[in-house]
Amino acid sequence: MKVAFATQDLMRIDAHFGWARNIAIYNLEPDGFALDKVVAFEGDLKEDGDEDKLAPKLEAIKDCSILVVAAIGGSGAARVVAQNIHPMKVNEPEPIEGMLVKLQDVLKGTPPPWLRKILAKSQPKTFEFEDEDA
Repeated sequence: MKVAFATQDLMRIDAHFGWARNIAIYNLEPDGFALDKVVAFEGDLKEDGDEDKLAPKLEAIKDCSILVVAAIGGSGAARVVAQNIHPMKVNEPEPIEGMLVKLQDVLKGTPPPWLRKILAKSQPKTFEFEDEDA
């Protein structure tokens, strides 16, 4: 599954979603994680009520299952959830790798219901048919 992080320095979860200079996207599996890509944003990203600045960020995270931020506004959170992405907020800046290890540990154990739902969606569908002798 893909996890996106709002970050200013590419090392920590330290940015408000709307103000983030970077979105770092990682591939996360129970046995490891790897950086997939970094999407950088330029221009005036300060809080100003400009909802249009969220569009490129929403596009950048469209394939992600989880978005981890330092903060996110109500309308931004609603738009993230509308894309079937689970937003998570940290209380203070935290290393991205530390959060990835925590999420990885949860995947190895008994994930909470919201995460099991995400995992079920990301698994390929398989169908088993019994042999029918006519």
